[in-house]
Amino acid sequence: MTVTEKNFLADQFEAHRGHLKAVAYRMLGSLTEADDAVQEAWLRLSRSDSDEIDNLGGWLTTVVARVSLNMLRSRARFEPLERVPDPIVTRDPSQEAELADSIGLALLVVLDTLAPAERLAFVLHDMFAVPFDEIGPMVGRTPTAARQLASRARRRVQGTAVPDPDLSRQREVLDAFMAASRNGDFDALVAVLHPDVVLRADTGTVAETRGAENVARGALTYGRWAAMARPVLVNGSMGLLTVVEDKPMAVMGLTIVDGRIVAMNILADPTRLAQLDLTFL
Repeated sequence: MTVTEKNFLADQFEAHRGHLKAVAYRMLGSLTEADDAVQEAWLRLSRSDSDEIDNLGGWLTTVVARVSLNMLRSRARFEPLERVPDPIVTRDPSQEAELADSIGLALLVVLDTLAPAERLAFVLHDMFAVPFDEIGPMVGRTPTAARQLASRARRRVQGTAVPDPDLSRQREVLDAFMAASRNGDFDALVAVLHPDVVLRADTGTVAETRGAENVARGALTYGRWAAMARPVLVNGSMGLLTVVEDKPMAVMGLTIVDGRIVAMNILADPTRLAQLDLTFL
């Protein structure tokens, strides 16, 4: 392959990078692993005979999906997963739009409970409209069996809270939560939380708190940090970034539905926070 041909191939690959990372992120819930999967796709492409590839986008999607599937299977064997997925933290909706669109942290948490083959079938078909006759060979199943995998996954995912699409309404709820936390107003906190709210806090291990009153009690202890928190978008929805002496300490993603917080996912693991690009915030 000449230098010109390689540069042309690299340009073609870059045109697909955003889509490929979106696929890998939904498969893995990890930004660093998603980058690894995309890089592996490039390595395989650069070693292949690109002239034999009729549909480059489809070929690359298949490679990323297979690589992600292998990573999920390896994770299931050696590292049982219980964590808050990597958040995508931005300042406005235009940033990382393709990556974060329609994939809140609450949904990623549910996807983490699926078997690897179920997750692949659901992500590729329901999120990226890949037909089952292409998904089947990736998981070593017939198209019919792949359809059944996606159907099982869909039943597990069904009922996951969908955030209010109006960011201004989300911001009102966030401001009310922050004010109640700062003021130590227990009743106001309970009022802004859904009765069945679930809070997951990942400091390296995951602690889960359920119920409005229990979460409100925890939020009262958070009040002293409220002045150090700034509103951001987390996977396209309102959230908070807590910074102490210019060092990110926690990212909180909120799922807000009908004026109440139904889920809160907090990443406060220093090692994982250090891997996120939060410098621009």
